[in-house]
Amino acid sequence: MPPLQQITFPLRGEFITLDSLLKACGLADSGGRAKTMVAEGLVKVDGQDELRKTAKIRAGQVVSVHGARIRVVPEEDSGGLGD
Repeated sequence: MPPLQQITFPLRGEFITLDSLLKACGLADSGGRAKTMVAEGLVKVDGQDELRKTAKIRAGQVVSVHGARIRVVPEEDSGGLGD
């Protein structure tokens, strides 16, 4: 079994919609595919099934989809050097 893909997503702003997050991380080829994945019950947010395609995902949340886990962090905590 292949290892779970771990993705850290630096969030700009207050939130990103779930379908946009899946597309931005390359887990869905299109917004339509992302919405289908959510509707089919393939996505979990913080360990709970999430069926809202446009659920607001905020920093600190973890999104899981088959084979991958996305940790959403504030943009300034994404490992950049900063000032």
